[in-house]
Amino acid sequence: MQTANANPHVTVTVRHETITDSLRDYSHKKIGSIHLDYPRIIEAKVILDVQKNRHIAEVVLICANHITIEASSDTEDMYKSIDETVSKIARRMRKQKTRLLKKQRTKPEDTIKHLDQKIFAESVLDHPEGSTVDPEPMDIQRETYPLRYLYKEDAIMELELSDKPFIYYKNIRRNNFQIVYRRPDGEYAVIDCPA
Repeated sequence: MQTANANPHVTVTVRHETITDSLRDYSHKKIGSIHLDYPRIIEAKVILDVQKNRHIAEVVLICANHITIEASSDTEDMYKSIDETVSKIARRMRKQKTRLLKKQRTKPEDTIKHLDQKIFAESVLDHPEGSTVDPEPMDIQRETYPLRYLYKEDAIMELELSDKPFIYYKNIRRNNFQIVYRRPDGEYAVIDCPA
């Protein structure tokens, strides 16, 4: 799972004032401190503006999957404006992640139903037919797994966000069932399942 954004390109623009190295470094440091795993930041634009006694900071994040997140705030100090804007951005990124996870939840009618079945050990095959003692079934732990309708990319992203060993889903694009799992080398693999 990604815990930090891998050096997004940060552009700092200042209006109605000259930019100082400390402002530029502070903006870079604050954008780099956003450690959220989704959405992945591709580029960040920081626009700083001074109008009379108002110091306005605006941040626009261009993220993966065509997601754009922006926020702005104005205070009496530029550093304070940058801090408030970055905290707003972090909140909006968390909301985006929550919205995505809620959208991918399934309804109860879309879950896979399990029937009661008994599984016996191989030694049962040698059990005599006329015996009055019935063989004992083995204990198998059952789990219900919701059937999800996803794109392969969304399934891989959900696998990154969870600690599950695999994701079973119906591929929206190809209209077939698939299992995506993490291989021992860290890459992902997809298995097509017959319907």
